[in-house]
Amino acid sequence: LRFAHDNHIFTTTRGSAAGSFVSYLTGIVNVDPIYFNLPFERFLNPDRPSAPDIDMDIADNRRDEMIAYARQKYGADHVAQIGTFGTMLARGSVRDVARAMGFGFEVGDRISKLIPLGAQGFPMTLERAMKEVPEIQTMYDQEPDTRRVIDMAKKIEGCARHISVHAAGVVIAPAPLVEYTPLQLDPKGEGKIITQYDMYAIEEAGLLKLDFLGIRNLAILADAVDRVKRIEGIDIDIDTVPLDDKKTFDMLARGETIGLFQLNGSGMTRYLIDLKPTVIHDINLMIALYRPGPMDNINEYIQRKNGLKPVTYPHPSMKKFLEPTYGVMVYQDDLLMTAIEVAGYTWAEVDKFRKAVGKKIPEEMAKQHKTFVAGAVKHGGLTEKKAEAIWNLFEPFQGYGFNKAHAASYGKVAYQTAYMKANFPEIYMSAVLSAESGDTEMIGEIVTECRRMGVPVLPPDVNESFSQFTVVKGAPAGDVPERALPEAGTTKPEPLQNDGARGGTSPAGAHRIRFGLVTIKNFGQGVASAIIEERKRAGAFKSLADFLDRVKDRNLNKKSLEALIKSGALDCFGEERGAMLANMDLLLEYNKEGEDRHSDQDSLFGGMSDASSVPALHRAPAPEADMRDKLAWEKDLLGLYISGHPLERYRETIAKKDMDIKKAKEGKEGVGVVLAIIVTAVRTVQTKNNETMAFLTISDFSGESDAVVFPRTYKELHTILVPDACLAIKATMNVRNGEKSFVIERARKL
Repeated sequence: LRFAHDNHIFTTTRGSAAGSFVSYLTGIVNVDPIYFNLPFERFLNPDRPSAPDIDMDIADNRRDEMIAYARQKYGADHVAQIGTFGTMLARGSVRDVARAMGFGFEVGDRISKLIPLGAQGFPMTLERAMKEVPEIQTMYDQEPDTRRVIDMAKKIEGCARHISVHAAGVVIAPAPLVEYTPLQLDPKGEGKIITQYDMYAIEEAGLLKLDFLGIRNLAILADAVDRVKRIEGIDIDIDTVPLDDKKTFDMLARGETIGLFQLNGSGMTRYLIDLKPTVIHDINLMIALYRPGPMDNINEYIQRKNGLKPVTYPHPSMKKFLEPTYGVMVYQDDLLMTAIEVAGYTWAEVDKFRKAVGKKIPEEMAKQHKTFVAGAVKHGGLTEKKAEAIWNLFEPFQGYGFNKAHAASYGKVAYQTAYMKANFPEIYMSAVLSAESGDTEMIGEIVTECRRMGVPVLPPDVNESFSQFTVVKGAPAGDVPERALPEAGTTKPEPLQNDGARGGTSPAGAHRIRFGLVTIKNFGQGVASAIIEERKRAGAFKSLADFLDRVKDRNLNKKSLEALIKSGALDCFGEERGAMLANMDLLLEYNKEGEDRHSDQDSLFGGMSDASSVPALHRAPAPEADMRDKLAWEKDLLGLYISGHPLERYRETIAKKDMDIKKAKEGKEGVGVVLAIIVTAVRTVQTKNNETMAFLTISDFSGESDAVVFPRTYKELHTILVPDACLAIKATMNVRNGEKSFVIERARKL
């Protein structure tokens, strides 16, 4: 971790290590255990039988550097990533068995699609699925093929299926690893050496296992801090930002959580609006409570904090550690302190209790149940009924509870991301967009958030864009756009180029975000770099002719030039997209002639870029593209509409209805909604009865979703259920295997 800090690699830690004074004082963790009142004993106490470990979270784009450092420090033959065995889970075992037994694809697919997803920490089993989904049990009872598949799948369920690389585990040995564990190459063929023992066998072999977990939000945070330095000239020490920033808490209370660590998502956002956090402890609490088990306590906590319910304690001795949480059990530590204070456990005994709860060991939990109740009666003076009532409070925490130190570590990172978004909104959101590049749905959601924040997100531009999303300072210029600020987010920052960068703060609204050149579909890094380097070398491109004359790269071919035109990256020259496309051959010929001109003149006129030296670019007259075409091109190449939206003319009417795809998905399953949407994709399939049904992708200003149209409805509506159709639909929200979509019942053209 010292190496990480020295090399500006952002890190945090998971687990109880943040409670250690020594960890804090040596810089291993960045959370002050006294300020957050974290229990030290959870991490290290004289009775703890096992050695404590420190799990490290690292910015995911720098994780490989950390592993390389460990190899260099301890020896390449002493360090390896840990192998992990993927197992036959319920769905996979059904599919694999059906295929191996010679059944058609549809047999295994039909069964597996009915199997629900497991909850966190509790994977779904076939036995449980048959109890929870009556349809599976009916198929099992009535269909011989289904019975054969499920019976065989049960026999292989839980068996090892394949080996892969553990997401975080790295092993360090005192001697060459071959003396302790068999090794092999990563099956993906990346040349990594991994262990053939899994993490549990590695520990049993007596080796030291460390966690190096890559976290994307830490990379986003580092990128945002780097961009602020480059763009505003402000140095931010992210570990010392004020923890009482009013702007940050006001933003959270408004529910503006998109792009934040651990605080985004509709459920968490709704709770934050109700809670109205005022201190960082509120954030820590929400991160701990917003888990599948303890989340039942969220409303209770909010009501007690806001004075709507009285504060009570299950036992008087619990007040000393539950007072900050208004008597609500929030952290795993609350269970341990209850066992110590109420049931008379020692720290050695409570460590076994911790493992039983944290590792979800049913047999050990049954033993602890008896021990706790007996101790609470004897030590705490409770009746058996009251002791049982307290034990019942523990149930939701099995496999879900966060310990307080872990919540404080993650809460601090969550706060840091919120601080950056609240104080440097354009810069932070550009870092988030760059990190999510490639995920079209996520990019659409973030762009919508930027627009809601008043931050313009504009199409790519050869005079302003870099490879990834870029913050541009100052109001948009005229014929020759003001140049973008230097690209941020590289591993090792390069010296700033003289490319329009300025320090100092800017007035509100003076920043905008540009799509990057590499974010354009069908446009590669090589030609993007050539454009950026030429712009740095000789300044902004003054015209389309100047651009074609100066950019000499073999990858600037018909496909890449078409992508630049259609995405709007050449709009800065005042040229019309349709006309440029119609003259594609003339543009390519001019670009080729430019290469010849420069190769002939290099010896006498190298570096000349005077516009007067550029010959005229001749084009034939051509019709302009209409707005529908432009929007379709942007959707195809950038993943979303930038210059406008097909639903734009209906925006006011849609706003009055106050319902969109995102809000509808937050509602309950089966509730009917009316939405204004555009159909972006249609796929038809034939049913067993030889009827046609359709699967659609629909979108609006808020985002995108899947939708299904059953045969009877499709027969009635098929003429209007076509790509690019703007429709009003009546639909119900449907949840299948954890995925939300809509069932369309009625539709008409807008």
